[in-house]
Amino acid sequence: MEIKEILKQEVLEIDKLIEKSIPRNCKGWINKTLGNSKWEYDEKACNESITNPIWNLLDRGGKRWRPFLMKFSYFATGGKENINEFLSIPEIIHNGTLMIDDIEDSSDIRRGKECIHKIYGNDIAINAGNMMYYLPTLVLTKNNSLDLETKVKIYELINEEMVKLHFGQGMDIFWHKGNKIPNEKQYLQMCAFKTGTLSRMSAKLGAILAGATDSQIDALGNFAESIGIAFQIQDDILNITPSKNWGKDFGDDINEGKRTLLIIKALEKNSENDKDDLIGILNMQTKNKVLISEAIKIIKKSNAIEYSFNLAKKIVNDAWEKLESTLEESTAKNKLKLLSDFVINRDI
Repeated sequence: MEIKEILKQEVLEIDKLIEKSIPRNCKGWINKTLGNSKWEYDEKACNESITNPIWNLLDRGGKRWRPFLMKFSYFATGGKENINEFLSIPEIIHNGTLMIDDIEDSSDIRRGKECIHKIYGNDIAINAGNMMYYLPTLVLTKNNSLDLETKVKIYELINEEMVKLHFGQGMDIFWHKGNKIPNEKQYLQMCAFKTGTLSRMSAKLGAILAGATDSQIDALGNFAESIGIAFQIQDDILNITPSKNWGKDFGDDINEGKRTLLIIKALEKNSENDKDDLIGILNMQTKNKVLISEAIKIIKKSNAIEYSFNLAKKIVNDAWEKLESTLEESTAKNKLKLLSDFVINRDI
């Protein structure tokens, strides 16, 4: 079975699990989850400001590959039980980061529809997005089957990775405000923090739940981070490559002035005139289609797309080589390799 078909099956299961973590209606759920209130919850307010915007985004779909990564990291390191109740953790957090990221980037479109902050306002989107960072961890608090040591490891992991994520986002924001052109290593570190965080968290969560060795956890974390970096690089490429399946505004990285790996390589390889033109367009943060097309033309002239794709592939392959020897042969191990191939070669 091809990885796309496997992921389609996983998506259906993950969506059911998410609904167990986040209700579509707050009625009764708040008291059940957070305890009886001393006064009175305004259920309508909670629905309108929390659950409705969250489900507006979640119902648009998504690839849901991070829970897949978590699940098969668990089985690949010897896990035997059903861990379905935990699989929604990285996916819910991921969608929270998207909601916040769209505000920070002043984006208009997410998954083919208006961004949540465009529909509900920045205040509600920020609050709901932040809620999604914490909401899924309630499943850990309420779980009685995990020992305290495992719970502490998971809480420590989530906390550390979320700190890294915000450092990565901070670097990205600083650069696209025109403050600096990063070098390639700085860009890759930003990706490791920003996009690599949730991949790394997913794989390590699975491995911790399986009781994996420290070397296995580290190797899986490194491999998952490489998938996150490759995903970001591929996202950068797809952003300037027309596709009917692209769920965001075409060329919005140019509009936002993002300093991607494509930009870094284009500035290294092109003429001084082209460099000046590209920087000028990026600094305008324009939505002018002609100027965006001109910037893309300059990027393509430098062969930055080919370079970036090959680098992403190498990063993932190198990480897989280090991981492969730490895992016994299994169906789960094979699925992890299929996932890495999918991320590198995906067209949506």
